[in-house]
Amino acid sequence: MIPRLYIDAPLSSGAVLTLSSAQAHYLRHVLRLGAGAAVRLFNGQNGEWSASIARQDKKTATVDVVAQCRGQTDDPAITLMFAPLKRGPIDYLVEKATELGATCLQPVLTLRTVAQRVNQERMLANATEAAEQCERLSIPDVRAPLALDALLDRWPDDKTILFCDERRGPPMLASLLQSPDLPAAVLIGPEGGFDSRERDWLIDQPSIKAVSLGPRILRAETAAVAALTLWQARAEIGPA
Repeated sequence: MIPRLYIDAPLSSGAVLTLSSAQAHYLRHVLRLGAGAAVRLFNGQNGEWSASIARQDKKTATVDVVAQCRGQTDDPAITLMFAPLKRGPIDYLVEKATELGATCLQPVLTLRTVAQRVNQERMLANATEAAEQCERLSIPDVRAPLALDALLDRWPDDKTILFCDERRGPPMLASLLQSPDLPAAVLIGPEGGFDSRERDWLIDQPSIKAVSLGPRILRAETAAVAALTLWQARAEIGPA
């Protein structure tokens, strides 16, 4: 398979681009590729382009951009709001959310959030690697953490947030996704769920619809994957 790389630069035929030191190391020392080897490039704006390695040294590499392989497409917008998790689970969540089409990753600080600090740079690196591997043409917008009330204070009332409630009362998420309009965001709670005061407050918000993911209590990262899988299926095939 021809390796794919995300590059933060305009792509056009004939352009000569310098790769990052990490990308140069990956091509030369991990994949053992030399001058003339084919690569594919994308930047989230100009589609995907074929290119070839032009020059290498110990720490750098340049590539010659040849031709566009795929035009840029607009992904349906969906924000994943989630309480930060420990290192392993959050790495998994970011990777799978990227594969499932999340366009924005928004950490949310709640009363029961376990991990108060978020390594935004690591999240972005994981999202970029996942996008490279899954043939996606863009990477998610990885944002800094916000307190739950601060996030909702600035959230537009006309954009629906699906609040995945661990209790069994609300309707199933799959049933709400049959409506003509796609939701703008999915909200996943922390390990242990939302505090009862937060839950009551969330249900009262005009932009929020509480939904269930089924009869079992899911881990936070599992809930994110389940919700985005259902959302992606609806985005791809439309309402029933």
